[in-house]
Amino acid sequence: MSTRALALTGILAAACVAPQAPQQPLVSMSIPMEVLKPDGAGPFPAVVMLHDCSGLSARSSGAPRRWAKELVGRGYVVAIPDSFSTRGFPAGVCVDASPNRLDVNPFNRVKDAYEALSYVRTLPYVKSDRVGVMGGSHGGTTTLASIAVLARDPSRVAERKQHGFAAAIALYPACAVGNPRWTVEYKPAAPLLILAGELDDWTPAIPCEQLVEAATRAGASATIKVYPDAHHSFDNANALRFVPSRINANAPGQRGATTAGNPQAWADSIREVDAFFARHLVPGR
Repeated sequence: MSTRALALTGILAAACVAPQAPQQPLVSMSIPMEVLKPDGAGPFPAVVMLHDCSGLSARSSGAPRRWAKELVGRGYVVAIPDSFSTRGFPAGVCVDASPNRLDVNPFNRVKDAYEALSYVRTLPYVKSDRVGVMGGSHGGTTTLASIAVLARDPSRVAERKQHGFAAAIALYPACAVGNPRWTVEYKPAAPLLILAGELDDWTPAIPCEQLVEAATRAGASATIKVYPDAHHSFDNANALRFVPSRINANAPGQRGATTAGNPQAWADSIREVDAFFARHLVPGR
């Protein structure tokens, strides 16, 4: 069963639960969010799914909803907050170089992740202490930022990170960011899994391997799997495609990036995601 909850400032909207009557959550959302759930009353573990730079419009990569289908089928509630459409970026920011795009950069989107977490925790069919976070590309970097423990964290969600998400998965994120650089110093507040492509020219895998090494040195639980012959967005069904207008800090002139689906990597990533979330969000499974 899937339902849609559009929660805007001042409006409390809830997803319906079968067989019980709809209930209103105690927390409102400042941005739209879609909530999908398995059939039944629950309670279920949940995952906040963070979209990539293409957003959730008709031009979206479709990855968030593909993953949501897989997770709902495995017994998870999935919440997909929309960070872009009501902030002036309905078509996403993959090729948008305007200064305003910084308003929705991964670090600023952290507040959306925690707003979604607070909302989901009020839903009567969710296990409030079993909520994970997951995202790809721009959303993967947001995932890393959402669980990053910093010695000095000026963000409004700094304290909430310690009692926030129970597990995190980042798909092909940008790892050579942060201050200090995550490749040198990074500690996640929750168990972390990164899945990356060896041929990714948009968000390369090597910095993510360095991030995991830094997290391990810090005593945290972090692992990475790099898929040979896989490009950025290996979890889609599209053919190899280079788009010269894509903003890419790793390309000459900071433009141009390749994406391509990889059936083998997609199939294995489903198994990896299933096993990881089952281990951390489904006790006794």
